[in-house]
Amino acid sequence: MATESQNSQERVWTVEADPATQDIDDIELHEYDRSAVAKFLFAFALGGFFFLLPIPWQGEVTVPFDVAVDAIVAAFPNAVGVYVFGIIVAGGLLTTLAELDRRGVLSLGVDLSAFESSTVFWLLRVAGAVVAPVMFFHLESIGGYDIGWLWAPGIGEFMWSTLIYSVGVIIPLGAVFVTIFVELGGLEFVGTLTRPLMRPLFGLPGRAALDSVASWVGSYSVGLYVTRNVFERGGYHKRDVFTIATCFSTVSIGFVGVVAATVGMLDIFPVIFLAYFVSVVVCGVILVRVPPISRMPEEYIAEPDPEIPFSGSPVDYLRFALSEAAAQAQEGDSFRSAATRGFVDGLRLTSLVLGTILAVGLAAVLVSAYTPTFDILGAPLVPVIDALGIPNPETVAPATIVGITEMYVPVLLVDGAEPMARFFVAVLAISQLIFFSSVGPMTMDMFRDVPIRFRDLVALFALRTAILVPLVAAMTHLVAALGLLG
Repeated sequence: MATESQNSQERVWTVEADPATQDIDDIELHEYDRSAVAKFLFAFALGGFFFLLPIPWQGEVTVPFDVAVDAIVAAFPNAVGVYVFGIIVAGGLLTTLAELDRRGVLSLGVDLSAFESSTVFWLLRVAGAVVAPVMFFHLESIGGYDIGWLWAPGIGEFMWSTLIYSVGVIIPLGAVFVTIFVELGGLEFVGTLTRPLMRPLFGLPGRAALDSVASWVGSYSVGLYVTRNVFERGGYHKRDVFTIATCFSTVSIGFVGVVAATVGMLDIFPVIFLAYFVSVVVCGVILVRVPPISRMPEEYIAEPDPEIPFSGSPVDYLRFALSEAAAQAQEGDSFRSAATRGFVDGLRLTSLVLGTILAVGLAAVLVSAYTPTFDILGAPLVPVIDALGIPNPETVAPATIVGITEMYVPVLLVDGAEPMARFFVAVLAISQLIFFSSVGPMTMDMFRDVPIRFRDLVALFALRTAILVPLVAAMTHLVAALGLLG
């Protein structure tokens, strides 16, 4: 039974007791016709093709979603630049108007509640809107002050033309196909089949597997969009969201390939990916059972829709999953309506988070590039890395810390290092997950109603790193012993 309450002017629901476990004979399966099954199967196949189907592309193996994003950015760079510039400025402006309206400074007569924010993120979106013209027009001086240092390799151009362009396209494009997949039965199907794994290992509903898959094959941006969508429908409580956002908003398979290529180890990509997968699973199993995740309340922001505990054979699970999926597809919107709603929601979300990503991400990369902050923070780890038998400890130690700024920076630091050092840093960097050039501010901005705080993310980064350093070191020695590192 769900109980509704008022918590700091926010309506929340809690579930007093978990539903009793049922088997297939206890459940009244939905009635559906062939058209509903066909609708679900087509939506499932469309999402599977776009996000999951491995295809060779320009000498690498990737998925159609990654190809589509890269193709759009490469074919229309000027148009994408105008679009991201406009949407960042619009996000800052609309947030400002929403805040002024909420504070009673002016009355617009238009509902802008979707753009309301905390003061911190209001300022960050405005900061992003201020920085955007500098990036868009590639300014190297302002009022006679030289800012050429902003365009050093791996800083301004990387943030703007690589990261911001990509995220700006990823969110609305991914939202179209994710909404079709989720609204037409995919969530119910995947969630039902994965319950035996997700609940005992990670304390999550089975449906959370979809968020993780969306991140693995698409982008953490898409995975977070799925999480937000399900959260608003009552499918997750706050602890679920916190767990998914910090443990399963993973980098995509395609980006793992980019990292492997950067460290000169694309030939052992499957090994790097397997080590990455093991690292994410081990961290997830441990971190969901300790603070700060374990202290997050099990509160819903909408009428709860918890999964029914179920036990049965694989065939029973398949029957149940198909019943749930077909019923959702039968009740769901048309493909066109779902796609349109997804695109509009994706654009709105992009306007909310892209300015924050630009402001925070640029600051983080600048601190990494122009201050000794991470060299100082990494110094105590030098003897630890050395004791674990990883070569080039003076280079590797700062790389274990600098990943909190941007996941790609650590692999740039180990260029020229020995193979074991490069393998170690490559796996560690993509497994730390929490970085403040993108996923950190995006998570805090998207889930202000959880809330996910800055100090929690820093603590989780530290905990992940503490778990990963010995784990990845052990896997590095294993891979080296097998003769795979040359």
